[in-house]
Amino acid sequence: MINKQIHFIGGGQMAEAIIRAVISNQTVSADQISVTDINEARLQFLGKTYGVNTDSPQEKVLAEADLIVVAVRPQDNLAALGQAVHQFAAPTAAIVSIVAGVTIEKLAGFFGAERPIIRVIPNTLTDTGYGYSGVALNAYANPDQVDGFLLGFGKVQYLDEALIDIFTGYGVAGPNYIYYFIESLADAGVLAGLPREQAWNVALENVIGAAAMLKQTGLHPRQLLDINNSPGGVGIHGLYELNNSDFAAGLQRSVLAAVKRTTELGAR
Repeated sequence: MINKQIHFIGGGQMAEAIIRAVISNQTVSADQISVTDINEARLQFLGKTYGVNTDSPQEKVLAEADLIVVAVRPQDNLAALGQAVHQFAAPTAAIVSIVAGVTIEKLAGFFGAERPIIRVIPNTLTDTGYGYSGVALNAYANPDQVDGFLLGFGKVQYLDEALIDIFTGYGVAGPNYIYYFIESLADAGVLAGLPREQAWNVALENVIGAAAMLKQTGLHPRQLLDINNSPGGVGIHGLYELNNSDFAAGLQRSVLAAVKRTTELGAR
């Protein structure tokens, strides 16, 4: 368990997912977490559900915070939040921003050019312990300040900020492609004649097992494909038809479209 006071500015769905994960994983105790939000009903829910502090005034929790997690919308008044941080927070308190599309340079303009600033693109698999969050640091921040906290809801990849948009469209959006594939694979089983529940269980087990096989063996997917497919056999006939569907290129176009959209949103 890390020894840090963590204050969340904003208590939306992503903030809640992080809070739920770090408490469940015993990375941070509930009494180390405080939350402020303009939605009083939301604060009551978070306080009752997770036992975090939602009652203390902003100046008190900011003054005590080691990490200040900015979890608001990009169109919200970041300038006003910056003024509050300047007024009440310690100079060493680090800003951890999960605000979509707002660069470290812009954050520094709001919260202070010499304050540690960590820009995080959180993964969406927080409850599982899987998935990478993408993290970029300014010159005053270092991994030791935030590693323990971030590892409480998944894994971490430190990136040059120039790669953040690519990471978002590829890594954070990645589960979407997997969900869609599993749904399609289960539907294929039903189409072929399996009952829905059996097709679903087989699809899930195959995806989990195939990922585990890749990690355990260290082999390239092509090597496992070669092992699994005998000449003229069932598997190679299935792969031939999949190749005719433009599957690989379609997936690659999907990733590029997601990256492009991320860049467009960040330019607003």
